[in-house]
Amino acid sequence: MRADAAKNVEAVVSAARELFGERGPDAPLDDVAKRAGIGNATLYRHFPARGDLLVAVYADEVAALNRQGAALVKDVTAVDALFDWLDHFVVHVATKRALAVAITEDPAERRTALFEQWHDSMRSTAEELFVRARDTGVVRPDLTAADVLALVSAAAVASADAGDARRLLRVLWHGFTGTGTGI
Repeated sequence: MRADAAKNVEAVVSAARELFGERGPDAPLDDVAKRAGIGNATLYRHFPARGDLLVAVYADEVAALNRQGAALVKDVTAVDALFDWLDHFVVHVATKRALAVAITEDPAERRTALFEQWHDSMRSTAEELFVRARDTGVVRPDLTAADVLALVSAAAVASADAGDARRLLRVLWHGFTGTGTGI
């Protein structure tokens, strides 16, 4: 891809992320092109269908979540890393739910494998962070990373917004650590 084309793709994905965040995944693509500072033809050249753009935006969101996890493994204590990443994860689920659902509503289900790949990458990040934290003895030994992700996901889905999801995560954290004090 030429440098100018790559710059256009980056601008479109960035504009789409903003607009989808503001108005949901049904935001007009004409508005995405306008915000990106490009013409409609350029947008459709790179993203022929709305689904292609949704996938690009969601893939970028998942990659960012996993990069946050990788950075936390290197820079933060094990328990803080797990809690910080779960905080990012609960906000991701609470705020990106409409985008994720829009991607999986493809009648041909052609994105199912990609969606599973994204979930595998998030589970892998969670597992690495969880095992490190559990090995410190702070996280209850009877829990698994899958347990924690299921509970945190449920809290995010049940929440009214990202702030509520974070509050519910703090409640769950008390149960995860068995301390009654939390972070």
